[in-house]
Amino acid sequence: MGAATPLQDAGGDFRTVVGVAGDWYEPVSACCSRYGGRVVSSVALKIEGLGKAFREFSMEWQRMLGWFGINYRAASEAWVLRDINFQVFAGECVGIVGQNGAGKSTLLKLVTGTLRPSEGSIQVTGRIAAILELGMGFNQDLTGRENARYTAGLMGMSPVQIEAVMPEVEAFAEIGDYFDQPVRTYSSGMQVRVAFSVVTAVRPEILIIDEALSVGDAYFGHKCMARIRQFRDEGTTLLFVSHDPSAVQSLCDRAILLDRGRLVMDGIPSEVMDYYNALISERENVSVEVKHLANGAAQTVSGSGEAVLESIALFNAAGDPVEFVNVGEAVELRVRARICGPIPRLVFGYMIKDRLGQPVFGTNTYYTEQVLEGLEAGQRVEYRVAFQMNFGPGSYSISTALCSTETHLVNNYEWRDLALIFTVANQNRVQFIGSAWVPPTIEVSTR
Repeated sequence: MGAATPLQDAGGDFRTVVGVAGDWYEPVSACCSRYGGRVVSSVALKIEGLGKAFREFSMEWQRMLGWFGINYRAASEAWVLRDINFQVFAGECVGIVGQNGAGKSTLLKLVTGTLRPSEGSIQVTGRIAAILELGMGFNQDLTGRENARYTAGLMGMSPVQIEAVMPEVEAFAEIGDYFDQPVRTYSSGMQVRVAFSVVTAVRPEILIIDEALSVGDAYFGHKCMARIRQFRDEGTTLLFVSHDPSAVQSLCDRAILLDRGRLVMDGIPSEVMDYYNALISERENVSVEVKHLANGAAQTVSGSGEAVLESIALFNAAGDPVEFVNVGEAVELRVRARICGPIPRLVFGYMIKDRLGQPVFGTNTYYTEQVLEGLEAGQRVEYRVAFQMNFGPGSYSISTALCSTETHLVNNYEWRDLALIFTVANQNRVQFIGSAWVPPTIEVSTR
C-alpha cells in the first residue's frame, strides 16, 4: 500500500487517503451486519458530511490559488451534494436512485476519486471497479483489445495478469472481429460490452455501475446481471445506480434516495422506490405521507385527496373475504373509493407485487377503456376485479392508484402502496417452480 497523501478539496479541507493502482483507500473500523440472507462484515464504504460544490471564479488565477491551499472567494457556487451520510458494509448491495440532477453520478465520482469533495470525508476499503459513463475514457483510435489492455493496467493489473484475462474479456464481450477494430467504429452497445467485460474480468471488492447497462441490448443486459449476481453472492460490495425499479428491488439489499443533492431516504428497496414514486407525484403539488402498518412495514400514501380509497378486500368464489388463497383459485378484488371534490376523469389502477416488491401484474381502467367522467363530491365508486390467482406460493401485496390518466404521476388523487397483503398457497396443484402458475399439458411418447 502506498504512502498516505493529503488531498485538498475544493472547500479547502483536507482528507488523508491511501492510493493503490488508482484506487482510494482509508481503513475503517470493522463491524458486522446481515442483509438479504447473507452475513456481511466490516465497512467497505463510509461517508460523513459529504458535499460537493462547483465554483466559478472571476479570474482563472483565483482558482489556481486553491491548488496551493489559498482559498479565494468564488464569484458563485452551486452545491450538487450536501450533508450526505451513510455507510456500506462489505458484501452489501446498495441501489442509488433519484431523478436526473439529484446528484447520483456525482456521488459515485466522489467515491471513485474522479472528483474531490468540497466538504466531508470518504473512507473506502477494497479494490474498486467502476463503469461511470459510456466508453469510460476509451481512446476512439485504439482497438477494443488495446483499450481493454490499457484499462486493465489502470485498474492495477500487471502485464502478465492482463494477458491472462484478455481471452475472458474477448469471450464475454462477444463482439467478434470488432474487438480488433478501432472503437470509433463501435456502437454504444458494443462499447458497453467491452467496458463491462474488462472491468469485471476479475472480481472486485467493490463494483460501481452508473446506469451504463441501460445502453446495451437485452441479451447482454441479462448476461451482465447474471455476473453481477454471481459477484454479489461471492461477497462483492455493489453500488448500483438505476432508474429501473425491478433491477434495484431484485438486486439490492438497500436503496438510497437522493433528491436535489440531499439524502432523503435509506432503507428497504421496495419502500424506497414507493417513496420515490410518491416524491415524483409531490412535484404535482400533492401530499406524501408514510404510515407504519401493524406488521412494521412502511406504507406510502400520496395524492391531492380529491378521491380516496375507503376499503379494499379480496373475496373467494363463495363471497367470503380471504387473506389466504390457493394457487389457481378464482377471486374477486373489491375496491371502494370516495369522491371528495369535482373530478373530470377518474381512472382506477392496481399493481400486484411479490414479497420483494417486484411487479407481477398490473392494469387500470384507462387500458380497459372504463374511465369515469364528471364525478362530484360525495359520490362513491366500487370496482370489482375478477381473476384467477395464477401466482406461485408466497406473500403478495396490492398497490392502488386513483388518478386521471394511465399513470398516477399525473393528477394523482391517491396512490397507496401495500393497500392489501395476501398469501398464496399451493394446496392441490402439482409442484412447480416460479412466480406464475401456467397449467401445462405435457404429452409423452416413446419409439
